[in-house]
Amino acid sequence: MTADEINALIMALPGAERGTAYGEPCWRIAGKFLTRLRAEDDSLALDVGDRDRRDLLLEMDPEVFHLTDHYRQYSYVLIRIASVDPEWLKAELARRWRKVAPATLKKANPELGAVD
Repeated sequence: MTADEINALIMALPGAERGTAYGEPCWRIAGKFLTRLRAEDDSLALDVGDRDRRDLLLEMDPEVFHLTDHYRQYSYVLIRIASVDPEWLKAELARRWRKVAPATLKKANPELGAVD
């Protein structure tokens, strides 16, 4: 995927807005942080819920998923956008959307609003 494709995928989510974090492009849902693009390695930094899940992703596909020391203590994984499966990423972004979207957005978008 390209940065433009990532942007289109995220901006299709209800309440999505562009911004910056640490001087790099990021996206928020109704003001809450969703993900950010890391220009230094063309990766998305995405919270996948817990470190066990993150570690499983790292083990399953190190060509797509990686980590830096900065993220080690968090449940974030770095996702190489050129290698990620678009359908997996779309589902994962929807999952994260469900965690950060306010109740009003979830109610207005029942197809996305059910919590995992």
